[in-house]
Amino acid sequence: MNFSKYLRFAVVGACALAACKGGPPTAQKPGKYSSTTGIEYNTEEGMKVADYQGIPDGPGLVFIEGGRTVLGSAEEDVAMTHDNLERTVTLASFYMDEAEVANIHWLEYLHFVRKDSAEEFYLSALPDTTVWARELSFNDPYVDYYLRYPGFRYFPVVGVSWLQANDYCTWRTAKVNERLAGDADDSGSSSGGGLFKRKKKGDAGAAAEGTSEDGGKAKVAIENGNTLPNYRLPTEAEWEYAAQSLIGTQETGNENQENKRIYPWDGRQVRNSYGKKMGQFLANFKRGRGDYAGIAGSLNDGAMITEYVYAYPPNDYGLYNMAGNVNEWVQDIYRPLSFEDVEDLNPFRRNGFLDPSEKYDKKGYQSLIDDHVRVYKGGSWRDVAYWLSPGTRRFMAEDSATATIGFRCAMINAGSNK
Repeated sequence: MNFSKYLRFAVVGACALAACKGGPPTAQKPGKYSSTTGIEYNTEEGMKVADYQGIPDGPGLVFIEGGRTVLGSAEEDVAMTHDNLERTVTLASFYMDEAEVANIHWLEYLHFVRKDSAEEFYLSALPDTTVWARELSFNDPYVDYYLRYPGFRYFPVVGVSWLQANDYCTWRTAKVNERLAGDADDSGSSSGGGLFKRKKKGDAGAAAEGTSEDGGKAKVAIENGNTLPNYRLPTEAEWEYAAQSLIGTQETGNENQENKRIYPWDGRQVRNSYGKKMGQFLANFKRGRGDYAGIAGSLNDGAMITEYVYAYPPNDYGLYNMAGNVNEWVQDIYRPLSFEDVEDLNPFRRNGFLDPSEKYDKKGYQSLIDDHVRVYKGGSWRDVAYWLSPGTRRFMAEDSATATIGFRCAMINAGSNK
C-alpha cells in the first residue's frame, strides 16, 4: 500500500471511528466506511452491506412491547394442579396477530396448498370438521357449513391440531416473504421497505454478504434484511404476557407494577363496567350450566358457539379475544413444573430437556403427559369464566383437534428492544 492510499484509509477510518457526521452508526445508517477498519463498504475490497430500513410490516401483526411481569395464575387453583405458580420473568418485545386465525385465512391456505403441494399434503391440511358432531346434540350443520359458508368467514378456524397450526405458520412465512419479493422493483424499493435490489452490471454492492445471485437478481438472504422473521405459534409466556396487557395499568415513569389483572381487562368482573355497553359481557364464554348466550330479546354475549374474531373490545395491546371465543395453541410442551424449571428471560418449555416423559406413566394410564402434548390457553365459548384468566393452562395431544381450540401467530421483533 502506497503512502497516499494509507493516508486516505487512516483519515477515513478516523472519521468513521469518531462518527464525525450524523452521530454513531446504526443498523439503518451503518455509514459508508467500517468503523473498525475504515475500509469502504460495497466495494470490491469491502464487505457488501445492504440497505435496511427496519423490519417490514407483517400482515395482521400488532407490536407487543416486552418487559418485566409476573406470570402465573391469579385465580384460585380449583383444579389443584399447582402447575403455574407466580414468578417474575422478562419477555423481549415481539409481534402477535391482532385476532385469531379465521376460516377465510385457512381457506386461503388450502387454496395455495392445493395449487402448490401434493394432494396428500392438501388432505392433511384439512381441518377436522367432525369436531362439531356430538352424539347427543344436533350440531350436524356446522360439520358442513362452519368452515366454508361465507357467513362464517371471520369466525375462528377450529378443528386444527397443533401440528397443522405449525404447518400454517411455515406456509404463511413463505407466502408473505414471496409477496415482499414480488413487490420489489429494480430500484430496490418495495412495500416492505425497499429491501430488494436487482444487481446492475458493475454494481459490486447490490447484494449483501453471503447472498448468491440468480439471473442478476439478489436472492432472499437474512443479511439483506429483505425477509420477515418466521411466523410461529407464540410461546406460552408470550401468550400469557400479551393477554395480561398490563401496559394499560402502568403509570408513566413508574417501574413498579402496582396492579394485576385476573382477566385481560380491568376489574374482577366479566361484564363491562362503563359506558353504553355497561353490563355487557367482555368475552364469549359459557356463563353457567346450559347458558351460552343469554335470553332471546336480550342476548348478552350473543354467541352460542364461536363469534366474529373482532367481536368484544380489544385489550390494551389491541388484541382481540385473548379470553374466550376459542382456546389457542402455544408452542410449549406441557409439564406441571415448567414454572420452576424454565429460565426467567423469554421462558419456554421444549421437549427433550429436563423432566423426561419416562417419569410419567402414560402406558399404565396413570398420566396423559408425554413429549407430544402441547399447552393451550385462553378459554373458549364452551368454557366457564375460570379459564378466561391468562394464567390458567391446559394441554392436549399435538395431533388432536376440537371445536374449542384455534390459534394465532407471533413473530420476534428482530433487531430492536422496542
